[in-house]
Amino acid sequence: MKIAKMFALLGFIVMTISITMGFINGDFTGEGSIILSLIWGKITLIDIYIMFLIFAGWIYYREDKLSVFSIWFIFLLIFGAATASLYIYLALKKSNGNWKQFWLNN
Repeated sequence: MKIAKMFALLGFIVMTISITMGFINGDFTGEGSIILSLIWGKITLIDIYIMFLIFAGWIYYREDKLSVFSIWFIFLLIFGAATASLYIYLALKKSNGNWKQFWLNN
């Protein structure tokens, strides 16, 4: 579980830095429109959002309050893998080494 926490935290850090650098150095709308004009750009976007929905389903299952799920869902749609990595890290930390607790939150 310690290695999983390390990878989740690393994923959060790498994605947060990457997103920040992208917003500082890139043109979100200009470059985004180029990416979406390509078939593989569209396929990648579909793939990412399907993953978001699957991951959101897991969050929905784990969380007791709709308001908590809603906040995580919004951040997942905006920040993607950074949010997923942070959620995994916090779930691992909360589970105290219990994999069933991690997966099911019970």
